[in-house]
Amino acid sequence: MPIYMDRHIVPGIEAKHAAQAHREDLKIQDEYGCRCMTYWVDEERGSAFCLIDAPDEEAVKKMHDQAHGLIPHEIVQVNSNVVEAFLGRVTDPEGYYDPNEPNLKIFNDPAFRIILVSQTKDSRLLKNDLGVRKSEKLLALYHEIMRQQLHENQGREVELKGERFIASFVSVTQAMACAAGIQKGLHVAGELIDLRVGLNAGMPVTQDKSIFGDVIRMAEYLCCTGASNQIVMASIINEIYKDDGKNNLADESAFKSVSPTNENVLQLMFDVLEGRHMDSQFAISDFCLSTGMSKSKLYRQSTTLLGMSPNELIRDYRLKKALSFLKTDRNIAQTTFDVGFSSPSYFTKCFQERFGISPLAYKKLG
Repeated sequence: MPIYMDRHIVPGIEAKHAAQAHREDLKIQDEYGCRCMTYWVDEERGSAFCLIDAPDEEAVKKMHDQAHGLIPHEIVQVNSNVVEAFLGRVTDPEGYYDPNEPNLKIFNDPAFRIILVSQTKDSRLLKNDLGVRKSEKLLALYHEIMRQQLHENQGREVELKGERFIASFVSVTQAMACAAGIQKGLHVAGELIDLRVGLNAGMPVTQDKSIFGDVIRMAEYLCCTGASNQIVMASIINEIYKDDGKNNLADESAFKSVSPTNENVLQLMFDVLEGRHMDSQFAISDFCLSTGMSKSKLYRQSTTLLGMSPNELIRDYRLKKALSFLKTDRNIAQTTFDVGFSSPSYFTKCFQERFGISPLAYKKLG
């Protein structure tokens, strides 16, 4: 059966309340074909998350409704291995038993996590720029230092796919120390591979249909705002770090922070690009209309945050999408139209100018 994680928004919830609700779920889980695996409760943020093996989402809702009436606000289908990678467990942790209710196991384990996303230049482009041997050596060094820093700072490796690395932390201080350690360990190599690091934080289940999906996506957007070998923090990371009163990083100047307003602008621009980049007729006027910005404001925001004009941003977004498409069985013509270019020859010209290699030669590097 599929496994689901849901989110209940319950202001004022306490660990004991969550334990009681979970106990009620367990009593009737068999009636709905469900298996309640575990849960997380975040008293500070008024949320609880349940991990349930169930036939479908409807069974999860009906079971909760019958057990205690707390119907989930959001439900996402998850992979238990991914959940464990992010959150460290898929079964109950150790807790204590309430002396007044001996069969009630209580624990307080928030699902809030600090997410680190690091990215480098596309590996095929690195091969083209630096040669196969040197590029492979640098990427191996990158992976080695990443894992070393994760181990030293108690982070959890979630994903390593090509050039992208995703890690999860409970502590913002440890996440920042890990990022700084990666930057310091790579030193000049970080610039050669065009290392970018984004730090964000949040809940595992929101309106996004993948676990920590919106948190990861914003961390990726933050990577786009930084320079080579720079660490960019979401505003929430900066706030938590200041609230913790910690000052134990050797070089805080290595970090750049983005304001909540600028995060919203980034989210808006990239959401529009994701939805419209395949349309070859998509133009600046459409970009302005979709973002609700004037032409001058869109230009100002795009150049300030991303160092590109809106026209350059659209073209760059399409070309970066093309990199992943060319790694599939798509040919050049298919890729051209799939990423919103109307002419294969113009696409080839733009690709060559942007990456220093033709699409065909790039495809053959695989």
